[in-house]
Amino acid sequence: MSKRRTCGVIRSLQLAVAWLLACALVSAQAEALWTPADIALSRHVPPEAEATDSPAYEADPLGLFLVVEAGGSHVTILDGEKLEPIHRFVTRGVHGSPCFTRDGRFVFFVSRDGWVTKYDLWTLTIVAEVRAGLDSSNIAISPAGDHIAVANLRPHALVLLDGELNLLKVLPTLDHKGERSSRVSAVYGLPARRSFIVAMKDIAELWEVSYDPGAEDMAIGLVHDFQYREGTFVSGYLNPRRIELDGPLDDFFFNPEQAELFGVSSQGEVEVVHLDARRRIGRLPMQGHPDMASSVAWRRDGRLLMGSTGQVSPEIAVIDPQQRALVRRIALKGPGRLLAAHESSRHLLVVSTMPADSRHVLQAIDRETLEVAREFLAEPEATLAHVEFSRDGRHVLVSLQRDEGALIVLDSHTLAEVKRLPMKQPVGQYGVWRGVGLQGGAR
Repeated sequence: MSKRRTCGVIRSLQLAVAWLLACALVSAQAEALWTPADIALSRHVPPEAEATDSPAYEADPLGLFLVVEAGGSHVTILDGEKLEPIHRFVTRGVHGSPCFTRDGRFVFFVSRDGWVTKYDLWTLTIVAEVRAGLDSSNIAISPAGDHIAVANLRPHALVLLDGELNLLKVLPTLDHKGERSSRVSAVYGLPARRSFIVAMKDIAELWEVSYDPGAEDMAIGLVHDFQYREGTFVSGYLNPRRIELDGPLDDFFFNPEQAELFGVSSQGEVEVVHLDARRRIGRLPMQGHPDMASSVAWRRDGRLLMGSTGQVSPEIAVIDPQQRALVRRIALKGPGRLLAAHESSRHLLVVSTMPADSRHVLQAIDRETLEVAREFLAEPEATLAHVEFSRDGRHVLVSLQRDEGALIVLDSHTLAEVKRLPMKQPVGQYGVWRGVGLQGGAR
């Protein structure tokens, strides 16, 4: 190679390195752009609605559904008994599942670009908004709605807000050595523990952050004597208690007591972590990168079972989580998107994501026989995006996702179609009763 050509190659490499460094610098600067001061300044409170002691409609407030329409970024509020819309409003976009307070009055949701909204389901008005980040994955709230945790992909941080969306604290998501930062994959609320569980994408840790003001202080680093507090301690309130792992875990499901966590590794294996022991204690016999976050649990002849779909395998894996044993693999048309269950129904409902010729199929699994009992088929080119039961369990609501889409209402026993409600790209319908139940409230 000639000297001139060699110099040209070196020059090209230097320019490429300089470009990469410049991109890294721009990215680092962007990370620092959204500061706690920016969060506080972004908070917006619309004119306060007239005070009320009851909802502004006759429908059962716990029976409502929030239907998220990607087309035009709307949310439609649906009367869960009459199955008719009662209100529709524009949002900044809803990313992930909305979170409801234990009394069912308020709902919180976050957009992909970090805007958190508090909405009053009685007055049908926005209470407050704040931008907690530049790219957010989801939120979790305490049952009373007085603590909100926002999982950010950018900047790398967990943002903690109070019930009126005032900033409480920003926790940069650095590893225990303070050397590497991580995107926050998701945050989960555990009412029984009065804490948030934080999943990390880039570091081998998960965090538990207590929102209990009376939480015990935590030791940082080595402690010579706990009784005499010979060491460094910090408040247990809104500070992370770290659990070190072999690698990052994602997509969590929790046992009913909320003491054990089931998370998926990057290899698609399901690890079991005990939150009190703060270590991995086992593994579940599951494969195909299970979708643990959409798992459901039920009892069959007194035995606790857990069902989970797979992002790769076209099946439902039924597991005994206490024995960590496989009970049954149930074949599906394609890899499942999510599972839905109701205490009054003997069926588990599942829609598939792939292949293309199965996206229009809803399958009902008998919880006793663990077999496919019946199916509902939409138009062959359609995509069924989400499924949920009504509060009384008599109906099933299915999102038909397309520009001129619909919310399909089915009879939960027969899967016969009852009606269709026109919607713009519906991607999910969320029952207030379900969200209240997750917070430990009366459903």
